[in-house]
Amino acid sequence: MGALLRREGLGSSQVTLWRRQYHQGVLQALRDDQRGRKPLHDPRDRELDRLRRENARLTQKLKQAETIIEIQKKVAALLGNPIETSESLEKPC
Repeated sequence: MGALLRREGLGSSQVTLWRRQYHQGVLQALRDDQRGRKPLHDPRDRELDRLRRENARLTQKLKQAETIIEIQKKVAALLGNPIETSESLEKPC
C-alpha cells in the first residue's frame, strides 16, 4: 500500500481522511450505484429533438398550405368568383 501511495503522491493521512469521510457518509453523493454503461444522452433530450424537428416540419407545411390558399383566393378573385373567408362570413351586414 505504501508503494501505491508514493506512486500516486498521496500521504497516509489523506487515506485516513477519506476513510473517515466515507464512514460519515460525506462521500455518499459521489457514489454511483448504477452499474454498466452509462447512457450517452438522456432519452428526454432525444424526444425533445424529435419534437423540435417535427414542429419545424409542420410549421413549414402550414406556411406552404397558407400560401397555396392565398394564391387560390387571388385566382378566384381574378376569375370573378371570389372565395368567402370565415372572417367575411362572421361580419354582420
